[in-house]
This record gives sequence, structure tokens and C-alpha cells, in this order.
Amino acid sequence: MRVELEPRERTSEVCSAADVLLRQLSVCGVDYFFANGGTDFPPIAEAFARAEATGEAAPRPLVIPHENLAVAMAHGVYMVSGRAQAVMVHVNVGTANAVNAVLDASRDETPVLLFAGRSPYSEAGRHGSRTRYIHWAQEMFDQAGMLREAVKWDYELHLPEQAGEIVARAHQVAMSAPRGPVYVTLPRDTLAGAAALPGSSATAPLALVPAPHPDPASIAQLADWLALARQPVIVTASAGRSEAGFRALARFAERFAVPVVSFHQRFLNIASDHPCFAGFEPGPWIHDADLVIALDCDVPWIPSIQNPPKGARVAHLGIDPAYTRYPMRSFQADLCLPGEAAVLLGGLERALEGRIAEHCLSERRAEIRRRRPSLTLPEARDPITPEWISACVAKAVGPEAIIVNEYPLRLDHCPRRQAGTYFGLSPAGGLGWGLGAALGAKLAAPDRLVVATLGDGAYIFANPTASHWAAATHGLPVLTVVFNNALYGAVRNSTLAMYREGFAAKNRGRMLADLGPAPDFERVVEASGGLGLRVESANALPGALAEAVAAVRGGRQALVNVICEY
Repeated sequence: MRVELEPRERTSEVCSAADVLLRQLSVCGVDYFFANGGTDFPPIAEAFARAEATGEAAPRPLVIPHENLAVAMAHGVYMVSGRAQAVMVHVNVGTANAVNAVLDASRDETPVLLFAGRSPYSEAGRHGSRTRYIHWAQEMFDQAGMLREAVKWDYELHLPEQAGEIVARAHQVAMSAPRGPVYVTLPRDTLAGAAALPGSSATAPLALVPAPHPDPASIAQLADWLALARQPVIVTASAGRSEAGFRALARFAERFAVPVVSFHQRFLNIASDHPCFAGFEPGPWIHDADLVIALDCDVPWIPSIQNPPKGARVAHLGIDPAYTRYPMRSFQADLCLPGEAAVLLGGLERALEGRIAEHCLSERRAEIRRRRPSLTLPEARDPITPEWISACVAKAVGPEAIIVNEYPLRLDHCPRRQAGTYFGLSPAGGLGWGLGAALGAKLAAPDRLVVATLGDGAYIFANPTASHWAAATHGLPVLTVVFNNALYGAVRNSTLAMYREGFAAKNRGRMLADLGPAPDFERVVEASGGLGLRVESANALPGALAEAVAAVRGGRQALVNVICEY
């Protein structure tokens, strides 16, 4: 008896749920469909082929050979363009590989439409029924359970005719404030089912829930506190998420002479040369502050290390100023104002009109100038330091380049002045994000120079073979600079902080942090046709970076492996 491994194609005038899904993604403004496929993907593959043949609108499909990379690329596109993108992975195992990057997106309020296949429900008799050995073992009782805490919403395609509505709903939830990832499972037999007639209109996009607006009485209360404050300070991580927020903060800080600390910043919040920029450490500013404004900032200080003085007031401002999805967060909070940074600062500016005397503002400005941290320019000395690498990167890439940093860049030595030219790792800390996010940024801004600055551990986590393949295949030349100190700095630093005089300190905290001997990372990019350079001398670094930048501007990806100590 002859056994057919796959059912014969069934031609029909009716569109499948997969066809409708792609059509609806396009209607919702999704540009890219990052795919890491499996045996659940045939209806999606057929739908893309049909759209290509008929000219029907659909997102651009991109094969991405690792799920963590796919989600990071979607994250990168959004942070530059503001448009949510789609990712599809293979059933439960693909979902598991994507969870790390989904956690990053979740804590960074980044919308990603994550789809995953699911083992077909039918064991026989339906188009798309189980035909592979793994279809039994890959079925789970609750596939979405492994990431439910990291997404805003999850659902499953139960009926083929629901495909359009489910995509519209997923997009609405992901893009409504506070934004974040969503998850939809797609059983293969349901995805292949008949859903609509050809030419049927797609579901109209659903209205998004805008960011909340602050209570006018709360704005007035904070304005009163600001008018009376002698030493106010703003601590922010993400006020520069939008260009409007970046500009509003610059205007507000200068007009009312309020110092701004960018603590663990994930966006460029204020220009490095702004007269009110107060550096990256809140401790020196909050220890004698009488008013602390935590603006779009989940952790405005570290309570075990520093705290505002007794009697100081603390206000938290942001889309979700209490960070209600954080299980434990007990910072002093005398006032919470919900809203976008630009809206909040605009309201405060109007409420403060004419209320602070010019001599008071002059005193504040003089105090900021006196207390601003001073920098010593790094020297070209061996062994190479991260400060020297950062200064050389700044000079090599210029002020308009987009820098995506996963930990090592020293921003005090790599000044950034333009909105949207710096992005940092999500507070979730899921490693492997930086290179993928840089590739996504390049997709969204193809004419810009995009640079990924990574530690060697972060580079290994980025699945570099997959990342460089994607860069070459999809025409995304980026510059990768690896700060290669052959260890996990976070592990070493935490160990030394806890056991400064302990046994681990005798080996400089390298226990369970040592990554030596380091591979020749420069050869990995060469395998995908890129330029790989190795630098072991400080004096050689400027020339190597210039060569790498020229290669990237010429359309070829490049990596500079910088051997350093820190």
C-alpha cells in the first residue's frame, strides 16, 4: 500500500487563514515577517508564494536562522521606525528559543507580534493533519504558558475565519499603551483552512489605546514642588524613547535649570553637551536633592547604595509610573503621574510659567556647572581600555550614526547629541540582543551607518553565525565592535562587589566568569563575506575602525575584534 507523506495540494477559490493573516498584517502596517520555520509553516509559505504571484500586499518575508535573532531584529526595527513587526517561530521549541528576546521586548515596552506554529489538532483526515513523527511529541497542554508572563496577551487561532480579526486584535493590544509583545499560536490544520473569498476586504485596523494623560491637579502639585525646590534633579532611563520626549526634556531642563541624570539609559535622553546634562550616576545628585523626578525610569537609584535625604519629595512620571508589572519595586513615591514624557513635561512647563525667579534659575545653573562631572580624555596605551575604544568609536562613526550598545560602550567618552542615535539593552538584560537589534535598525534606516558595540559574551549570545548570515543574505551591512576582555564582566563585578576580600577576589573575580581563550571573532564575519579585523594595540585602533567604517559604507559588513582589559 502506497503511503503519501504529505497530502496533495488542494486547489480552491477560497483563501486560507494564512492568506488572510498576511493580508491583515499588511493592513496593520507591518513591514517585515521574520521567520524561523518548521513543519508548521507550509500554509504560510504557500500564502507568501501566492501573494508574490498575484501581487497582493504582504509583509516582506525574511528567513532568520535563530529565534532570538528574529525577535531582536523586530525590536530593532520598532525602536527606529515606531512600527510593530511580526515574527513567526516553530511550535514550542521555537517559542522557547525566542523567550529571552521576548523578555527584553516586554521590559522595554516594545510591541512585537509573535506567532508560533502548533502541532495540528487532527491526526488524519484534514488538510494539514499530522504527517511527521514530531507532531505528537511537540504538542503541549499550554504552549503559551512558557512566556505568558512576558507578553501582554496570548491567543490561538481556533477557526480559520478568525484570522483577520485575531491579527487586528493582536496589533491593537501590542501597540496600545503601555506597549509590549503579544503571542498567537497557529495550528497547522486550522491555518490551512478556508477563511475568505479572494478579494474579500481585510478587517479595518482597530483603534489603539493612547497613553494616559496626567491629572491636572497632579501636574499643578508637581509644579508647586518644582517652584519651591532648591536642588531638584531628573533621573531618566527612557525619556528619549521618542524624538518629542528628547526635545521636550532638553527644553524643560534648560528653561528651569534642572540637572538630568541618564541612569542605565536605553535611549539618548539628553545631548552630551547639554548644559543640564548631569552624567550617568544619580548618587552625587540625589544625596542632597529636595525633589527627585524619576522620568520614565524604572530604577532611579539603588537603595542599598544611595537614597534621597529625609524630607525629599519623589515623583514618578511615565506611561506606567509605578511599573505595576514589576513584582517588587518599593521606591519612595509621593506622586505618580501617568503619560508620555513630552506631554508630561509640556504640562509642567505651562504650569511653571513665570513662577521661578530668574535669580533662582541662575543659582541653579551655576550649581549644575560646578557639579557636572569632568572627564579626562583617554590615552592610547596598552593594554587597550574600554574608554579608549569608546572615544575611537565616537570619532570613527560620527554624530549621525546609530549606535546599538549591549553593555561595554562608555558614553562619557562617546558623546551623542542627536535624538535616535543611541539605543541600549532592555532592563531585562537578556543577552544576544545587540547585534540583532542593530540589523533591525539597519532595515528601518538603510541609509544610516549602524554600529553594534558588544562585549565578547554578548557577541557569543548573539548567535554570530546566524547574525552575520542574515546580514549578508538580506543586505544589512553593519559595523560590529567587540570589546573582547575574555570574561563576563557582570559576573566578575558582582562577585567582587559581594566578596571584595573573599577567595574569589584572589583571582580578580574570574571564577565562573572566564571566557578565555577567546575565539578569533574576526573570522566569524569573514565566513559570511564580511571584513574581519583584530586589534591588539591602542595605536592601531583608529585606523582599523576607519577601514571598517569604509567597508560598511561600501555595502560590506565588518567586525573589529578589540583585545582589551577591564
